[in-house]
Amino acid sequence: MNLTLYKQMLKVNLKGIMNYAVGSAFYILFMIWLYPGIGKNTDALNDLVSAMPAGVNNAFGLTNGFSNFEAFISGEYYGLILVLILAVVCVQMSTQLMARLVDRGSMAYLLTAPTTRRKVATTQALVLATALFLIMAVTTAAGFAGNAIFLKGDYEFDSGRFLQLNTVAFLLFFAVGAISFLVSCAANDEKKALGISGALVFIFFTLDLLGKISDKLDALRYFTLFTLYRPGDIVGGTADIPQSCIVLALVGLAAFLLGIQLFRRRDLPL
Repeated sequence: MNLTLYKQMLKVNLKGIMNYAVGSAFYILFMIWLYPGIGKNTDALNDLVSAMPAGVNNAFGLTNGFSNFEAFISGEYYGLILVLILAVVCVQMSTQLMARLVDRGSMAYLLTAPTTRRKVATTQALVLATALFLIMAVTTAAGFAGNAIFLKGDYEFDSGRFLQLNTVAFLLFFAVGAISFLVSCAANDEKKALGISGALVFIFFTLDLLGKISDKLDALRYFTLFTLYRPGDIVGGTADIPQSCIVLALVGLAAFLLGIQLFRRRDLPL
């Protein structure tokens, strides 16, 4: 890793990272603020959820209804809004950190310094991983702060399950970000890298969504990383969290290493 480059890239991207982190924190605090009003009417809401088709409940993480705060937040925030935020971060940042520099000629200046392609690619991968970690750390801290400010012990809050939920979410997008980074390492064109990465994330999400909606399409979920991310199962205590974490971490590390190796060996239009 090139420490000077790491600090500079974090400085350049810090404003964007913090915008996403603050946005994520705002959304989760807003959801927590809403919950006390919802928590008083959970029986009626659970009856409404029960009346909905099972596929719809599975698709939007409503299998646990609104029986407690974790069940509510897993479906209303972690099932969709956080996924969208982190998907955008992964696709945009991975492209900016690698393909954009090659496309605009900036990579040539980096490589004229006393460093190697491997160090440059490794540093950029660490910048992306750090960005995802910071966003999830701020989101997690906001969740605990919201519990203290708005729930005040009046509603059940399982801190252990909440931490597990955030850990698996981070590792999912560590893997998704690594795949986007791999695409960016292979591309010379910024728009092409952005399009391919965005398409892959969209396909992963769509396959998972279709697999949850219909039992006939359940096999599709084996072709996407999102099958390892089940917010409702995590808060319900039925998810195999160690297996999900190990697989996602290994996929992420493998994709990052492959991207670094590919960037080191390929011809660049410098």
